[in-house]
Amino acid sequence: MAHRETKVLTAHVPLPLADKVDQLAAKLERSRGWIVKQALSAWVDQEEERSRLTREAMADVDAGRVIDHQAVQAWADSLGTDQPTRAPVVD
Repeated sequence: MAHRETKVLTAHVPLPLADKVDQLAAKLERSRGWIVKQALSAWVDQEEERSRLTREAMADVDAGRVIDHQAVQAWADSLGTDQPTRAPVVD
């Protein structure tokens, strides 16, 4: 296995969260560090995806690819009725 450079990060976490991490580590037969790395990696991936989707949405707005708020509201109001309307689409 190739050696990867690492850096120690320190964080204070509430005791109940630390206990849950310890429980998961025991259940999965993994180290506490492995659990924290998995969680941190997943969170970073999620935040990067959120940022990408936000940039994509802002590009759509800049290009005028939007749906009128009133059209969305009318559609939402129709949900749960006997005659829901079709979801609005970008023209």
